[in-house]
Amino acid sequence: MSKILIIEDEAAIRRVLSKILAEENDSYKIEEAEDGQQGIEKIKENDFDLVLCDIKMPKMDGVEVLEEVKKIKPEIPFVMISGHGDLETAVQTMRLGAFDYISKPPDLNRLLNTVRNALDRKTLVVENKRLKKKVSKNYEMIGSSEPINLIKDIIEKVAPTDARVLITGPNGTGKELVAHWLHEKSERSASPFIEVNCAAIPSELIESELFGHVKGAFTSAVKDRAGKFEAADKGTIFLDEIGDMSLPAQAKVLRALQENMIQRVGAEKDIKVNVRVVAATNKDLKKEIEEGRFREDLYHRLAVILIKVPALNDRRDDIPELINHFAGKIAAEQGTAPKSFSDSAVKLLQEYDWTGNIRELRNVVERLIILGGGEISENDVKLFASK
Repeated sequence: MSKILIIEDEAAIRRVLSKILAEENDSYKIEEAEDGQQGIEKIKENDFDLVLCDIKMPKMDGVEVLEEVKKIKPEIPFVMISGHGDLETAVQTMRLGAFDYISKPPDLNRLLNTVRNALDRKTLVVENKRLKKKVSKNYEMIGSSEPINLIKDIIEKVAPTDARVLITGPNGTGKELVAHWLHEKSERSASPFIEVNCAAIPSELIESELFGHVKGAFTSAVKDRAGKFEAADKGTIFLDEIGDMSLPAQAKVLRALQENMIQRVGAEKDIKVNVRVVAATNKDLKKEIEEGRFREDLYHRLAVILIKVPALNDRRDDIPELINHFAGKIAAEQGTAPKSFSDSAVKLLQEYDWTGNIRELRNVVERLIILGGGEISENDVKLFASK
């Protein structure tokens, strides 16, 4: 059932529109408002699938209604109703986010087609939002401890924005999962997520890797090549281990963040890019700044939002849930039935010193599943989970 609101100060026009829509589809639930203020009150109190709104009305005109509703419920499609001489204003409302406009007196076929298309668009928008909230199983953050719930809350608030994020934490804690989750729950999720491990690329090649190069820029540059920033256009670039990036490369990244422009190595022409930057490091960047190895201005550009991922030893309450998750995942990968862990085995694993964090826990769980019995016992843990 689709709920449609008609905001129109002329009672005769309201009646005509209501009659046309009711005869078109008896599942349409139609409500009316005689002016803009009444319309906004109804929209605040109800979830409408479509609003038909007159442009010229007393108290509050259609443009003002559209602007107000876009602030509170931007997903509702608006079809504007324009009278003679309102065409320029109708076009303006399209720029402000209206779905379409129809003229008075309404043409039956155009009205019904526009309504159908607008309702289809609303369905797609709602479905798209639902899918964005449903993060891929590969990048789930497992756990319900206080530190993990805090990170999940931050992601929910930050992901829909374009704010830059710096993720810190020891190796093996899942910083890349946070980066993936930020991307998948963002408006950029349909665009590329490009990951760059700054520690794995030699310092003399990092600029070419990030920004690309032109033919002849250096000995092995036999053709033009786009870099990772260009590949991530309209999406997200994840600069992992950014603390290992060279100072010259840091200067170029800073310019990319300040101006949304990059320059390929050996080129003079600037290239505009639209990229969200998420970075991660296991280093203390403030200490790196003090010792002259990291630019302070770049740090402040990156750390608009700071997310600290805790070590596994600081979230031991999550270990039982992580064990179950890894056991199920490993069984699926190997095509075998999942093995269970006895309570005493789980308790013993909770007491371990996990210096390798979640990465180490996963390896231990896999080893126990391969070498242990039908149910993983405390004795299995003592035998096979030794450091």
